[in-house]
Amino acid sequence: MAREKRTATPNVPLMTTTLWDFPSQNYRGGAGRGRQGDSDYAGATPSYVIWNLLQRYTREKWLVVDPMAGSGTTLDVARDLNRRALAYDVEPTREDVFRADARTLPLETGKADFVFVDPPYSTHVKYSGRPECIGELDARRGHAYYEAMEKVILEIHRVLKPERHMALYVSDSAKKGSPLEPIGFKLFSMLSQLFLCEDIVAVVRHNKSLARQNWHDAAAQGNFFLRGFNYLFIMYKPKPAKKVSARSGHGAPKKKRGGRSKKKTSSRAGTGHPSTRRPKGRRSDRD
Repeated sequence: MAREKRTATPNVPLMTTTLWDFPSQNYRGGAGRGRQGDSDYAGATPSYVIWNLLQRYTREKWLVVDPMAGSGTTLDVARDLNRRALAYDVEPTREDVFRADARTLPLETGKADFVFVDPPYSTHVKYSGRPECIGELDARRGHAYYEAMEKVILEIHRVLKPERHMALYVSDSAKKGSPLEPIGFKLFSMLSQLFLCEDIVAVVRHNKSLARQNWHDAAAQGNFFLRGFNYLFIMYKPKPAKKVSARSGHGAPKKKRGGRSKKKTSSRAGTGHPSTRRPKGRRSDRD
């Protein structure tokens, strides 16, 4: 079935603090009747989140990749913003989502300009039921969930271009009578092995469970907390370090005639960290 044509430019607020709160799952305007993905899909990502990320960290025609696409929210937002997009899932829900495991994406190395991923938060939501689905792995039992997510993160790093961004949207796992499972902290630790942290955002959660007063009454009486926010980790992939030539004396500066060294550059230059990069939009940032 053909996708509906875009009907209007969406009026979406650009968030300026690290606390994001949105009035609904979908924004109005854009691709047909103001729906991005399917708000009835279990664990659907708020389209406002993806819109803000793509506005800040991508440009028109750049390639956006979602390795765990769910109902396709990323595809719809990317198209509204005139970005190219590829979406994958172990159990595709629509024709433009390709069947693939996020741990082994059928995509060339260094192809993506931005990657967004909203992985399962342990087994709180029932996804495909397929044994290879990461949503079938309990983060509290053994290491299988984190080993799987480590492979996903490695694959994201592989397909992402250097000097580009990715974002991971996740929540911790709370179970009555059990210690908190800090999934967010553990995944951030994995991300930090490969990427530099651009920022960390807290996104206020709005779902049917949190709208029920009896859930809040139970939390007060039982002395526990409901999960009120998701983490949004925004990470940057720096340029790979330059290889040191064996002929140049293991990286020692070459000397001019007379034994004088070349002028040293600043220790901060060329690190690839966001604080040292040229502002977004300069001509030198083009592909």
